[in-house]
Amino acid sequence: MPRERRSARRALALAVAPCLALVLAAPAARADAGPRQAAPARHTAGACDPDRERCLDGERLLYWYGYGLGVHPFTTPEAVRRQLTGHFWLFPVSGDCPDRVRSGDTCDLLGTNPVRVESAAGDHLQIATLRGHDLGAGLHIRFTFTRTFGFHYLDVAAWQDRETSCTRSVPCGAASRAGAWALWRVLAATLTVSAWAA
Repeated sequence: MPRERRSARRALALAVAPCLALVLAAPAARADAGPRQAAPARHTAGACDPDRERCLDGERLLYWYGYGLGVHPFTTPEAVRRQLTGHFWLFPVSGDCPDRVRSGDTCDLLGTNPVRVESAAGDHLQIATLRGHDLGAGLHIRFTFTRTFGFHYLDVAAWQDRETSCTRSVPCGAASRAGAWALWRVLAATLTVSAWAA
C-alpha cells in the first residue's frame, strides 16, 4: 500500500479515536477513493502477489478503489477475508462458484465468466479472468483487507497482462471501471454488515 495512503488512514484513525466509543456501530468516516495511479516502483511490493510474480505498474493498472467497511475492533483483516472466501455467496457475482473458494480453484462467475483464484491467503483474495470471460483473459483483481485502529478497509486493484479490445476503447474502459466501482461498493456494503460475524 502506498505510504501516503497509510499516513492518511493513520491520521483519520487518530482524529476519530477519542470518539470511538460513541461511534462503535457507525461506518468508517472515509470517502470511497477513485481510480489510483500506480505507486512509484519502490512502493509496489505491497501490491504484488505473495510470490512477487505480478506487480501493479502504471501501464497495466486499470483501477484502484478503496472502501470503508466500518468499525470492527475485534475482527482481523484475515478474518474478513476468510469469511468472504468461506462464504463466497457473499461475493456479488459468485455465479456457479462453490461456497468455499481456495487458491487454485477455477469456477464461473455470474454469466459464465470463468476465473481462477490465484491467491486466497492472509489479508487478500486475488482472482484472474480466464479465456471466455466477458472482460477477456489476463485481468487480475486483488481484494486487500486492512484495519487501522478498528476501522476496516477494502482496497480493490485491477491490472491486466495485456490490453484487450475493451481497455483500448475509451468508452468501454470507462464503463468497465464505473461498473467495477459500483460492483465492489456492493461487496463493501455486504462485508460492512457481515464482518460483525467474522
